[in-house]
Amino acid sequence: MGIADLAMLQNQAPRVQTPAMAQDLRIGRQYGEYLVFADAAGQTRRQDASGGGSLAVLYPDMGEPYRSIFAKIIEGIENKSRLPVISIAIGQKLEAGELNAQLKRSGVRVVIALGRQGVKLANSLDREIAVVVGGVLNIPESESRSMTGVSLMPDPVLLFSRLKSLLPNVKRVIVVYDPKNNESLIKLARDAAKQQGLELVTYEARDLASAAHQYEAAFASADKRDALWLPQDATTVEEGSILPLVLRESWSRGIPFFSSSFLHAKKGALFALYPNNLELGHSLAMAAQSALSGEGRKSGVSLLREVLVAVNLRTASHIGLNIDYQSQRSFDSIFPEP
Repeated sequence: MGIADLAMLQNQAPRVQTPAMAQDLRIGRQYGEYLVFADAAGQTRRQDASGGGSLAVLYPDMGEPYRSIFAKIIEGIENKSRLPVISIAIGQKLEAGELNAQLKRSGVRVVIALGRQGVKLANSLDREIAVVVGGVLNIPESESRSMTGVSLMPDPVLLFSRLKSLLPNVKRVIVVYDPKNNESLIKLARDAAKQQGLELVTYEARDLASAAHQYEAAFASADKRDALWLPQDATTVEEGSILPLVLRESWSRGIPFFSSSFLHAKKGALFALYPNNLELGHSLAMAAQSALSGEGRKSGVSLLREVLVAVNLRTASHIGLNIDYQSQRSFDSIFPEP
C-alpha cells in the first residue's frame, strides 16, 4: 500500500472498556483504507448463487496489526456467506495467471479482494468470476459510477446526526478539504448537513501549507455555533503539523472537532466514527451475493454505515457537555479510558 492510501487503518481500533463492553484488539499506528465495491460490468452473465461453488477472499500478506483487522473482516464474511469461504493471503510475487488457475481449481465463483494488491490482481481475473474489491479510499467519480458497493469513509449523515445529538445548538460545520481527494464527499456532506439543519462551511486546500493557513482562518472566524470536521483527507488531515494545530486551537477556543479516526478521539476529538470490521464483513458477503446473482446494488459507491463510536469525555467536559452514565452506554469506546 502506498503512503497516500494509508488513510483508514488507524480507525481499525480496539474497543476499550466502556460501561457496556470490553474487547481487546490491537490497533495500527498508520492509516489504511479499504473501499469495498462490486464490479458492475457483466453482472447479467452471473449465475445464480445457489449453484454451488465457493467464495475466495484475497487479502495482503501483512503482519500485525493488519492481519487481525483482515481476520475480523473475513470472520464477518464467513458468518454471512452462503458459499464456502476460502481465504488466500497474497504476496508480492503472486501472478494473475497463477491466481486464476488456483481459483478455478477451487471452484471459486466470486472473489472479495482486500487491499491495493488485491485490487490489482482482481482486475485481471477471469471475467466469469464475480468480483467484490477492496481498494483505495477515494475513487474518482467517473470510475465509481460503474461500480457498486460500500466505502470505509463514514457517511456524513451519521457524523452530523451524532454531532447534533451531542451538541444540538451547533449551527455550522467547518471542513478543510482537498478537492482532488474529496470533492464527491463534500457534495454528499452538503445534503447531509441540510438534513440536520446545519450549514457546511468549506475551505479548499491543495497542499499542506495552504491547509494550515485555512485552518487558522477557519478558527479565527469560528464561534460557539461551530464545530470542525476532520474527514479522511491525506492533504488536509496530516498528523505531524495539522493535527497539533487543530488540537491546540480547538482546546483554546472551545471549538469542538469530530473525526473519522479512532485515534483522533483518543487525542482530543469530541467523538469519532470508525469501522465495525465484523459488520463490514457482513456487508461484503451480501455484496458478493448480489454480484454473483446479478442483482447488485444501485450503481455508485455508497459510504460506510457499519460504524462504531468513540467519545472523549475530557473534551466534552471542557466545552461544558455532560455525558451521563446512561448516555455513555451508547458509545463503543470512551476516552480517557475508565
